[in-house]
Amino acid sequence: MLEITSEQACFGGVQSFYRHDAEAIGLPMRFSIFHPPVEDHELVPVLFYLAGLTCTEETFMIKAGAQRAAAQYGVMLVAPDTSPRDTGIEGATAEWDFGEGAGFYLDATQPPWQRHFKMESWIVNELRPLVLNEFNADPERVGIFGHSMGGHGALVLALRHPELFRSVSAFAPIAAPTRCPWGQKAFRRYLGEDRELWKMHDASELMRRQRTPFPEGILVDQGLQDQFLAEQLLPEEFERACAEAGQPLRLRRHAGYEHGYFFVQSFVEDHIAFHRHALAR
Repeated sequence: MLEITSEQACFGGVQSFYRHDAEAIGLPMRFSIFHPPVEDHELVPVLFYLAGLTCTEETFMIKAGAQRAAAQYGVMLVAPDTSPRDTGIEGATAEWDFGEGAGFYLDATQPPWQRHFKMESWIVNELRPLVLNEFNADPERVGIFGHSMGGHGALVLALRHPELFRSVSAFAPIAAPTRCPWGQKAFRRYLGEDRELWKMHDASELMRRQRTPFPEGILVDQGLQDQFLAEQLLPEEFERACAEAGQPLRLRRHAGYEHGYFFVQSFVEDHIAFHRHALAR
């Protein structure tokens, strides 16, 4: 059952927040949608936005200022929560970069996390079909983007499911999680010690196994004052992987910009325009 928890008029459209019982997760899950004005009378392209560590389904909608551009371009925005909540798992809320608020958009295989942390299955097999079935969304025009941990999620889900997502972009993604502390910590606990399995959730490793999966290109923006750039994000690894795969990539490096939502705000319209062009019929 789909429950509307709140709605607000916004740039001629509607900003809505929802909750539903997620079968894959085994718990209620929350997500938000910006419905552009043109959705009232025509099918619209859909962008799934995956947020970063500590964020919720509200963060992007409140902080990014994306609705103005989405209304202008006639694009639906969908933002899921970043993990299950109130899981009852011991230690699930003890660390800001692991557990609740840090689902890493994968399906955990290790106890106790595998009980509820099935984010990939929820987004791909439940949330995406739910949005397409319940709203005036075009199943042939679906893209995905995200920030930080969510940038990792967007790149990985797009590369693992290119038949479902026609376009992909990212802000300051964790581009090579098998090589950075955030990713290693999460993968070891969620997936165990099998590093070959880790590689199946690493955008740089996945890209090296493919050949031009997104011929119209991938857009990545990265701030050069980002405090996590050198240790955690490693965009140069993804850049090298794209070169090896023949994948067109626009990796834009921006002097003076840090990691947070002032950075996202500054370039979010570019990303919506990029996807709108890529998702043109």
